Amino acid sequence: MTRTLFAADALLPGGWASNVLLSWNDAGQLTQVQSSAQPVSSAQVANGPVIPGMPNLHSHAFQRAFAGLTEHRAEQQDSFWSWRTLMYRFAARLGPQHMEAIATWLYAEMLEAGYTSVCEFQYVHHDTDGRPYADDATLSLALLRAAQTVGIGFTLLPVLYQTSGFGGLPPNEGQRRFIRSTDSMLRLLDTLKPACDAAGARLGLAPHSLRAVPPDALREAVAGLEAIDRSAPIHIHIAEQTKEVDDCVAWSGQRPVAWLLDHAPVDARWCLVHATHMDAAEYAGGAKSGAVAGLCPTTEANLGDGIFDFPAWRHHGGAWGVGSDSHATVNAAEELLMLEYSQRLGKRQRNVGASAAQPHVATALTLEAVRGGAQASGRAIGGLAVGEQADFVVLDAAQLALQGLAAPDMLSSHVFASHRTSAIDAVWVSGRPRVVAGRHAFHNEAAAAFVAARSQLLLEN
Repeated sequence: MTRTLFAADALLPGGWASNVLLSWNDAGQLTQVQSSAQPVSSAQVANGPVIPGMPNLHSHAFQRAFAGLTEHRAEQQDSFWSWRTLMYRFAARLGPQHMEAIATWLYAEMLEAGYTSVCEFQYVHHDTDGRPYADDATLSLALLRAAQTVGIGFTLLPVLYQTSGFGGLPPNEGQRRFIRSTDSMLRLLDTLKPACDAAGARLGLAPHSLRAVPPDALREAVAGLEAIDRSAPIHIHIAEQTKEVDDCVAWSGQRPVAWLLDHAPVDARWCLVHATHMDAAEYAGGAKSGAVAGLCPTTEANLGDGIFDFPAWRHHGGAWGVGSDSHATVNAAEELLMLEYSQRLGKRQRNVGASAAQPHVATALTLEAVRGGAQASGRAIGGLAVGEQADFVVLDAAQLALQGLAAPDMLSSHVFASHRTSAIDAVWVSGRPRVVAGRHAFHNEAAAAFVAARSQLLLEN
C-alpha cells in the first residue's frame, strides 16, 4: 500500500500550499509534509485539493434511524422537548444488532461526507426493560465494532445519566435505559479501556448535562476518570435550551456555563456541547478555560435551539468544532455552511467566519473546526502536519462546481455551492483509503442492513 501522496494543492495548518508531498508510517502517522516538492514515482497523485479530515465531535448514532420522522406537528407548539419524547419512544426498543447496523451505515456515511473521526456520546446502556445486559458494555462495544468495520477514527464517550431535572428529580420511564450509578459508570470505563486501546480508539466520559448529573456525582465521576486517564476527554451538553438555562437559575442562582466553570475543573479536556445560550461573562470565561465549544448547527436548527454567538466566542480565542449530533444532516461541509448562514441571518452580515489570517470563509472555518475537533476527540488528528494522523479528504477537481477554480475557491464551492458529498473524491483515515471515487467499500451492504434495522424498529413501534 502506498504511504505517499502528492497534491498540487493542500490545506496545511498555516494555509494553502502548492505541490505538497505527504508521507506517513505504518502506524498512519504523518512523517513528512513538504510543500514546493517534486512528484515522486512511488506517490499516488490526488485528483484535487487535499484538506484535513474533519472530526465529528458529537454523535448519537442511533438517532440517524429516525431522522426525518419527527418533521410533523406533535403538539400545539413543538420544541426540543416534544422531539425528545418521540426520541425516547424510538430508543425504547433498540437492540444491540439495531445499534450496530445503524452505526455502521452512519459511520460509512460520515466518511463519504468528509468526516474522518467521530466522538460517540453513548447514553443507551441497558436492555429494553432498563436492566443491565449480562455484559454491561454490550451497546458500547457494538458502536466500537461499527467504527472498526468502516475504519473511522473513534472516541467513545459513555454517558453518565442519573436524574430527569435539576435538584435530583427522579428519572422518567423514557430514561430507564440510560440510568446508571457513578460507581457503575467507572466500572464500565475500566471494562472499556482495554477494548478501546486495542482498537486504537480513545475513551472519555460524558456527564450528560447538569440537569441529569447532580453535583456530587459530577465531581466523583470526573475524579474517577482522572484515575483511569488524566488526559481523557470530557463532554457535556450545556445551555442548549432557554428552558434549561431558566431551570438552572431557579435551582442554583447561576446560569449553566457559569455554574460549571465555578464548580468543575473545566479545562482543555472539556467539550461544552451546544453552549448556545451564554451571557457575555460565560463567553469570556468558557473560552478562557480552554474548553472546546461543540457546535452542531444543523441539529440546533432542526430542533429550534437558537444561534450560538460565534464572533463573541472567537473574540475571546475560544476553540470550537462541529458535530452532526442527531444526524438530521450528515455532512461536514453542510455543518460549516449552516454555521456561517446562521451567523449571517443573526448578524445581517456576510462572510462572518472569515478571519484576518484566512479571508476565505471555508478555509478559515475548516482549519479552526479541525483544530477544535481534534482537541475534543483527544486524538492526534489536528491537520496535515508531521506527527498528526494521516486523515485527509481529496476534493474532486473534475466536479462541475469546482472545475477550473483555484484551490481556495474549490473549497468554498464545496462548502457553499456543490451538492455536498458529490465534491469529495477520496477519504483517507490513518493513511488508509476508506472512500474511493466517492464511495465506501461497504456502502451497499451497510445501507441494506440499516434499512432493515430501521424497518424493524418502526414496525415494532
